[in-house]
Amino acid sequence: MRIISGKFKGRRFEPPTNITARPTTDFAKESLFNLINNMMDIEGSTVLDLFSGTGSISYEFASRDASYITAVEMSEKHIAFIRKTCTTLGIDNIRVQRSDVFRFIASTKASYDIIFADPPYQLEKIAEIPDLIFRNQLLANDGILIVEHGVSTDFSGHPNFFEHRNYGNVHFSFFKNIE
Repeated sequence: MRIISGKFKGRRFEPPTNITARPTTDFAKESLFNLINNMMDIEGSTVLDLFSGTGSISYEFASRDASYITAVEMSEKHIAFIRKTCTTLGIDNIRVQRSDVFRFIASTKASYDIIFADPPYQLEKIAEIPDLIFRNQLLANDGILIVEHGVSTDFSGHPNFFEHRNYGNVHFSFFKNIE
């Protein structure tokens, strides 16, 4: 895997074989970040990366000068890899939080400019994620929520949904606060 753009552009990192995460493909990541850049300024933003896995999305935000990234992950193996990669790259603005994502959402009082969620595609509670984010007011007023999902998930009926994009088997649904 590699970092697509920003100050760490081109840097490669290889997760160990014992990591079970499904990283977002480089093609999908590049397309996603082009979309985000057209919607808002990443530099100086606060980011929440849910189901962080290898940390790939968090590194992209750090590379583009997001001010602060919270990466939420349950697996101790994944967390160790994220911390090691941050040390190797000299990234100091990613805070890794070991937690169940649903517990974290219910307990945090922080608000974020960008929230990215990449749950397992077959997660039974995947459809609840946008509702929980908005109910707990985690998204800043002008912020965006992005949920990565498979083809069988459809968020288009959600009241905060505003866009869907797909890149092969990778689908992104975008949400914002509706006034």
